[in-house]
Amino acid sequence: MDIFADADGFRIAGLPLHPLLVHAVVVLTPLTALAAALVAVWPAARRRLGWAPPIAALGVAALVPVTVLAGQSLASTVGYTPAILHHEALGLMLIPWTIALLIASVAVAMGDRMLPRLRRTRPRMSRILAVAIIAAALVAAAGTVVVTVLTGDAGARAVWGAV
Repeated sequence: MDIFADADGFRIAGLPLHPLLVHAVVVLTPLTALAAALVAVWPAARRRLGWAPPIAALGVAALVPVTVLAGQSLASTVGYTPAILHHEALGLMLIPWTIALLIASVAVAMGDRMLPRLRRTRPRMSRILAVAIIAAALVAAAGTVVVTVLTGDAGARAVWGAV
């Protein structure tokens, strides 16, 4: 038995994929952002978590566009309302934030390995770069969480607003 009920690749067993993926995005994205912020400011967490935050950020950066596409497929089926359009716009805004989170997470992981060498030859540059990486990670993590919450709220209101 094929798990896809029709030619629309955004359904599983006849159910729209978007509501299923949303739950993964709503849980994994803030957790990944929290881990990225934590490893950026706390060296012990960086040593303990290692490459887990960048790997999780890669997963989230891949999952969010698929969720957006599944949502657009669902919206074309149920129809576009102003609430759905608002939710879609916020979902599209989440994509660059998750990419920024991925880049910042990789920068934190790479910086932890490269900054000690730079510190020996150019200590001032090393310090500036370390602060910039931490700031980028914190901004990306905060922005990702804010847009995730706003998107989720708009989606919930689009579905349950009339209830």
